[in-house]
Parts: sequence; C-alpha cells; structure tokens
Amino acid sequence: MDALEEKLKGLSIAQQSCSEERTYLLDVAAHPDGLLAASSSDFTIRLHNKSTLDSVGQLKGHSGPLAGVVFSHSSPDLLYSASADGTVRGWDVRRPAVQAAQVFRSDPSHSYCSFDLSCCDTIVCAGTAQVNKEDSFMVFWDVRKQGGGLLGVYSESHSDDITQVRFHPRDKDRLASGSTDGLVNVFDLSRGTEDEALLSTCNSNSSASAICWCGADYSRLLCLSHDEGLHLWDLRQLDTDEPLTVYSTFDARSLDDGGAVDYLVGGRWLEKAQKLLVVGGKNSGEVHLMECRDKGLGLLRSLVGGHTSTVRCFLWDEAEDSLVTGGEDSQLLLWRTRGGVVTPRKMESRKSQSAVRLKCRPHKKYGDQSKKKEAPGGE
Repeated sequence: MDALEEKLKGLSIAQQSCSEERTYLLDVAAHPDGLLAASSSDFTIRLHNKSTLDSVGQLKGHSGPLAGVVFSHSSPDLLYSASADGTVRGWDVRRPAVQAAQVFRSDPSHSYCSFDLSCCDTIVCAGTAQVNKEDSFMVFWDVRKQGGGLLGVYSESHSDDITQVRFHPRDKDRLASGSTDGLVNVFDLSRGTEDEALLSTCNSNSSASAICWCGADYSRLLCLSHDEGLHLWDLRQLDTDEPLTVYSTFDARSLDDGGAVDYLVGGRWLEKAQKLLVVGGKNSGEVHLMECRDKGLGLLRSLVGGHTSTVRCFLWDEAEDSLVTGGEDSQLLLWRTRGGVVTPRKMESRKSQSAVRLKCRPHKKYGDQSKKKEAPGGE
C-alpha cells in the first residue's frame, strides 16, 4: 500500500457543518491561510474556518445561480465568484457584510456558467450560456483595472453553454475550456487572434461537465462528461503523430474497478503523490475516491456514513491530508487522516423541485475542425 492509499485509509469525519436552509452546496474553495468558501443553490457564498468548519460569514449580492468560487492565489482576503446573473464579483472576505469590492460585466445578454482566475491573479475568464440559440462566449477581464477592465471576447470556439474554463496552474497564458457542444479546447492567450490562440480541439462526444489539468508537468487534461464519461488526453502529443488519448470510457458507471459509481464529481492532480484523484459517488451519499491511471480507474477508498444524498463538490488539502465534501444534503464535511472522530448529525435527503438543476442538453457538432488536432473518436 502506497503513501496516498495509507492516508485515504485513515480518513474519518472530523467536522460537520450543515445549513438549516434547504440548499445544495455546489462548489468549494479554500485558501492556505485558513478560510474556506462554499457556494450554494440559494445564490449565497458561505465562509467557514477551514479547520473547524465554523461559520464566519456570508457573501450576498448575486441574483442568479453561482458558477463557482475561486480564491486569489496571492491574497487570502480576495475571493471571486461568477453567476448566471451576468456578473463576476471580487469580494473582500474580511468584510462579509459589505457588497462586492469589484463587479465585472460584459454584454447584458451574457449569463455566466463557468469562470476561473489565472495563476498570476491578473486575468479572469468567464464562459457564457448559449446566446441566440447558436453563440457562446469566453469573456476576459484584467482584475487590476478599475471600471471593469474588459479585455475582449472569444466567440468562435464553442456553440453551446461553456460549462468549464480552467487556467493552467503554472502557465498564465494557457487556458482550457469545455462545453455542452462536446468540445474541449486549449488556448495560448499570448497569441493574437482567437483562431491563432486555439492550439487544440478534443472531442468528448458528450456534454463536458468538468476539466482538470494534471500530470507531472500539468501537460495532461482530464475531462468528465454529464453522462459520466471520462477522457484523459496527453497534450505533449500535439506536435506529433501520436494519439492524444491516454484513456477513455464513455460510461464510468459500468466499471467495476471504479466502485460502481452513480456519478462523477471531478478530478484533482495531487502534486505530492503524483497521482490523479477522481471523486465519484452513489446517490445515497457514499463517496468513492479513485485513482485515474493510464489504463483506467482504480478504487482507493469508499467513504460512508457521512452524506445522505449526492455529493456535488470536494477539495483535497495535501498540506493537511484532509478532504472537504459538500452536497445536496446541505452538509459540508471535513474528513481527516488523524485526530478525533465526529459522529455526524444524520440529515435527510433535501432534494427539492426548486433546487438548482444541472443543465445538460445533447451535445452539438461544431463547424469544421479539420485544422485542429483531435483525440481519436472526434467528429
């Protein structure tokens, strides 16, 4: 048993936080200095002490579903969020009762369903939902500029909701995007036009739900789909005749070595362990921690006795060897490999017709991709 498996074997619930409201927890972010932020389906961002999960405030101002939360890499006091209300907001978390310190907008027709902050903390990119039944946009701002800082828009690379944008963890100019049109694109923002910046188009043949930079030098890209497909591509093969695809399955629910999951949540590259962690689960609340290898998924550990319904988000802290999970039962759970064990207060499933729903439409083929290198199986 390797070091990571040993750590995961020792995970147990150390802390629990539960909202009294009937809300889903959709995304979670943490800063090394000790603060954790969780976005919820009531358009509120809840702030917690990362070690105790004690509530330390709420951020309110968005009027539509949230597209995620991201802390500044250099400042523990600055948090960004995006929303379907057409705004990206920068918050000073030291003043949770105050309105956002920065508000970024673009065209009034734009509704954001994804966003990210570059590793150098200068550029925010947000992906829009489909506009006029055929267009979707990637919008860029310089967060250092007052009065909006709008830099420009990419408009040709996707034709449906842009469900994910992810900056490279080390290269400030490298960006990946995924969409319900089935395409995952990789850009070099240092190049001139959008067409010049587009380095690669990979086709997942389904609606992309999550993407993750991974690999020893972050040269690989993981894509999960809304119908529980998983694809791993090696971008080092872009300038070669070798295939991009390292591993691909169109339905991880059918894999016995994946622990017979009902759904996939996301992936994370673990720097110290040099492993790609993929999290999935059962609708009953069981959480499955899996490793994605070149030959497929392997179950590392199943976590039971915590959540009572679908888990929507997770965060692995390598410095603390801890895991945070949040889901549709309104619970935020902290799992640790050491320390005391907490018996969580049992929560009933809080599924409701009014809760935010993940939109998933049949993916669309997009244009002529003959100039771009695709993974095998591309259209």
